[in-house]
Amino acid sequence: MSGLLDLLGSPMGKQLIQGVASQTGQSTDQTGSVLSMALPVLMGAMKRNAATPQGAQGLMGAISGKHDGGILDNLGDLFNGGVDDAVMQDGAGILGHVLGSKQPQVENALSSKSGMDAGTISTILKVAAPLLMGYLGKQSRQQNVSDSNGIGDLLGGLMGGGQAANQQQSLIESFLDSDGDGSILDDVASMALGGNKGGIGGLLGGLFGK
Repeated sequence: MSGLLDLLGSPMGKQLIQGVASQTGQSTDQTGSVLSMALPVLMGAMKRNAATPQGAQGLMGAISGKHDGGILDNLGDLFNGGVDDAVMQDGAGILGHVLGSKQPQVENALSSKSGMDAGTISTILKVAAPLLMGYLGKQSRQQNVSDSNGIGDLLGGLMGGGQAANQQQSLIESFLDSDGDGSILDDVASMALGGNKGGIGGLLGGLFGK
């Protein structure tokens, strides 16, 4: 997850964490912890969606147009006085597309591991989703990704690249798809909330070296 770690550790990432924290009234430490768990799950879900030609084309279209990275150019304005409702609605739409019916399970799992209520987690995810898409848009331009065939490689690279990234991705997928039906977000709540040491906190904590 080196790309995501670089993002959260960068000055822009710190500004992002501080802005999201101010939006929810949570501490920057708690917010950063939630984002460090949530962003890999969202990225992993996007990578799985992009494994199909239709999904890859849809994601490529989004980051080539509306989500080209411009949202990251002035985070000060974005967070000044609270995040605009249009951005929150955009985030809700992205989450609906990426997580689908599993969104409440993801929110409950992150709530359990972070100690934040699910409503606050939902707000964090709605703010984070457009920013993550903008980050993908910027990276796609910097790396000259011009078609849907390259989007999976881009996502893989941001998740670390190479065999380690594939292992991390398969670990996330096996955890999130415990019943093997191909929906990577299955059974998040039952595994993460059931006290299983292999739950989302332990798994992603391991990925982040914590």
